[in-house]
Amino acid sequence: MNTPAPNDSNFSQAELDKFGALAQRWWDPQGPQKALHALNPARLGYVAQRTTLQSARVLDVGCGAGLLSEAMAGEGAQVTALDLAPELVKVARLHGLETGVKVDYRLQSVESLAEEMPGQFDAITCMEMLEHVPDPGSIISACTTLLRPGGRLFLSTLNRTPAAFALAIVGAEYVARVLPRGTHQYRDFIKPSELGAWLRAAGMQLEDVSGLMYEPWRNSARVIGRTDVNYLACARKPDA
Repeated sequence: MNTPAPNDSNFSQAELDKFGALAQRWWDPQGPQKALHALNPARLGYVAQRTTLQSARVLDVGCGAGLLSEAMAGEGAQVTALDLAPELVKVARLHGLETGVKVDYRLQSVESLAEEMPGQFDAITCMEMLEHVPDPGSIISACTTLLRPGGRLFLSTLNRTPAAFALAIVGAEYVARVLPRGTHQYRDFIKPSELGAWLRAAGMQLEDVSGLMYEPWRNSARVIGRTDVNYLACARKPDA
């Protein structure tokens, strides 16, 4: 199996293998990533309301097989997208060839890209990824380095609450079965206060935290006020 380069150390091989195994059905709206397809319009809308995508240089960190990457490119953004699962990057590239949507997919860590391209991006998205890496703060620090002054970082993750355990694990993985079992580990969920601390440590200014509700009975999602399960965050890099 292909593995990330030795300097790409902030990952769990078990997590990469788990999501890489889903690569061939990633773009199937009724497949194992059905919920992710439903979340995508809400995620895109949240980003588009807070930054201009047309002609912007955007980085998608932990892009999977490219759902959000292609959506942002479809809005006119120049998108670079990173993932450390070779199977996902391969599928993302193939899907882009099929659709004609241009995205620069790279099998590379955000930390190594930060060494190459500091201050080059107008906006960065990192969705449903932080809870799957050993050091989320390192991801946020690298994203901050990659942003130009005034650029925005968009994040989404799961809150570490009983409600999140009940809905995102018990409900989604075992009852409704809209996610494969083992997709999430409760211990890895992130409280907004923890996310805020990492952002402040990186020098970012937190602008918004909003909830993201998935409704499996309608297979759709929307942005809400409550943040006790899924939530989105927007932070800005101060002007130089």
